[in-house]
Amino acid sequence: MRLGTVLTPINEANLQLAAQCGVTDLVARYYGSDVAALVKTQRLAESFGLKIAVVEGYLPIENLKLGSDDGTELRAMKTLLEQMADSGVNLLCYNFMAGTDWVRTRVDLPERGGATVTQFRLADVERAVSLNTSHAPAGPLITAAQLWQNLDRFLNELLPVAERVGVTLAMHPDDPPLPEMLGRARIMYGVDNFERLVAMAPSERNKICFCQGSFASMGVDVPATIRRLGKHIRYVHCRDVRGIPTNFAETFHDNGPTDMAAAMKAYADAGFNGTLRPDHVPMYVGEEGEPGYTMLGRLFAYGYLRGLMHAAQPR
Repeated sequence: MRLGTVLTPINEANLQLAAQCGVTDLVARYYGSDVAALVKTQRLAESFGLKIAVVEGYLPIENLKLGSDDGTELRAMKTLLEQMADSGVNLLCYNFMAGTDWVRTRVDLPERGGATVTQFRLADVERAVSLNTSHAPAGPLITAAQLWQNLDRFLNELLPVAERVGVTLAMHPDDPPLPEMLGRARIMYGVDNFERLVAMAPSERNKICFCQGSFASMGVDVPATIRRLGKHIRYVHCRDVRGIPTNFAETFHDNGPTDMAAAMKAYADAGFNGTLRPDHVPMYVGEEGEPGYTMLGRLFAYGYLRGLMHAAQPR
């Protein structure tokens, strides 16, 4: 296993902090069609001993999810896979949530010592939309059958390119993991759905991003699920939550309900050797920035996860 991270922003100060904490893999957002930005960031990361290993976020796939792409997004995604391969980046993380990305209804829920975390309550989403239609997700309504059909086309088009250039596609769970939200179906909200994903397109380039927080909020036994899906897991988002799909809050990595040591042992037993990164972190007192992506909580998470990794895979 390799310790990875998102950095917001990716700058010299944050790269140096990550390097000092033993991070080796950097996760970059999609920069657009100009590969120069990706190459520039790769060189900057390498100057601190890190390497971009994953691209995720802000991908041009919203119309592909809805089945309304005119070919523009498909061409952009194929180009991205080729550019990633040329830049030495071999994993692309994506999701298939139509009309939204991950959703929270509160970003300042008190946690340990006055730190704050994010929370999701479906009742608050429904209430906000009933009071103000501008809160509704963009795009048309869509059924589960349509989403599966669009995903099948997405994989049929992209996997041949991914196989040719050596880049793996890793599907992230729906967050929150609900079969429907505000009239729009979702399809990646359960373990069976992920088994269907890898069965519908058997390929070493069609794999899973195991987001522990999303699977925890499904109510599954996380270590057992890691073992069940293990041979398909190529990337890990490590976080924890308390609650159920319709009402949950995030936690520090070390004080949620999941047995994190058992989860890390399950990754090791399953032979996982890819990038594992802390996902959303608490915001510490006095910090400012994007909730879930500030730096002080990330530093704590690096040390905690690195210790678990060493315990699971004795050096």
